[in-house]
Amino acid sequence: MGVIKTIAKKEFMQLKSEPRLIGFLIFMPIMMLVLFGYALRLEPKDVNMAYVDEDKSFFSNLIKTNLWSDGYFKLYEVSSQEQIVQEIRSGRARAGMFIQKTFTEELTDNKQPHIQFFVDGTMPSLAISMKNNSGVINDSEVTNDMYFLDEDAENVVIPEDPFIIDTQVLFNEDELETWFFLPAIVGVLIMQIALILAGISMVREKESNTLEQLLVAPISKTQLIIAKILPYSIIGLFEFYFILALGYFLFGLPVPLSSAFALVLLSIVYVGAMIALGLFISVISQTQQQAMFIAIFIIIPSILLSGMIFPVEAMPSFIKPIAYIFPLTYFNEIIRGLLIKETLLVDLSLDYLALVGFILFFSLASILKFKRYVA
Repeated sequence: MGVIKTIAKKEFMQLKSEPRLIGFLIFMPIMMLVLFGYALRLEPKDVNMAYVDEDKSFFSNLIKTNLWSDGYFKLYEVSSQEQIVQEIRSGRARAGMFIQKTFTEELTDNKQPHIQFFVDGTMPSLAISMKNNSGVINDSEVTNDMYFLDEDAENVVIPEDPFIIDTQVLFNEDELETWFFLPAIVGVLIMQIALILAGISMVREKESNTLEQLLVAPISKTQLIIAKILPYSIIGLFEFYFILALGYFLFGLPVPLSSAFALVLLSIVYVGAMIALGLFISVISQTQQQAMFIAIFIIIPSILLSGMIFPVEAMPSFIKPIAYIFPLTYFNEIIRGLLIKETLLVDLSLDYLALVGFILFFSLASILKFKRYVA
């Protein structure tokens, strides 16, 4: 019993000598509790909706006002039905509504005019939520003023609903959950390879006291860093295309040829961003255990806040900015846009630039930290 007590005491003393680990052990449960208690929601607010109102009547304004006041959709006007689809394709809008020019005319004749309602099917749970919330425009507060009766007419039949909503799901018509999750899985696996494997590569050399031997070898510091990250970069690129291929053959995941160049570019910048972050973890960590904790501390929030599971639109305003400090958030926006919606490269340019920014920032920070370490 005394031996067990002595060894256990030694383990606690070893933990006490690494305050970073103690900080992670305390902060991680607090962070998880806050995220699941306050931040992570499946029901968003202020979902962007592009609309076209060709009728511009009292009745069409009544519909728009009711949608806006409900608080779920945030409306903005565009010029045509084609532009509605383009707004959803580019990611600037999640939904769209088209009210035809003859809406009031058909309404007053009790002919049940049709309203076109479009939803982005990229995230099936969000698409279902948007379809459900579109029903507010059929509330009795709106429709009570939309029935017309000609007392002189014979055999007048008033329809149960004054107008009909035609809902069309775009880009993922069958609302397949696999199309939503599989592209994000690519990003998560690459992140694990980069942050865990690359993250402990330099630390392993420190712990085994072989880093000094490498530094005196006939190789420059830049060559050393490149040699350390090259294997993980190759593995990351392989994983990217391997999982895409599996998704295509096993689950029918669309991989459009029109997005081929953009996908190659994405694989390069995302793997580069993740490897740069993994290298930064490696140079700031003193032990492999520290590197693992830092990697986990980044991986879990990335999965929860990147839009992989929970829509970013549903997060509180004070949490949304945090979502955009993780490279996986930009990766998810890009790869879902390319595979499911065939979004143009120009519409995703800001997301690409953000990933390039991560590469530059973490690479520079790693080089500066490494130079101070070997100085």
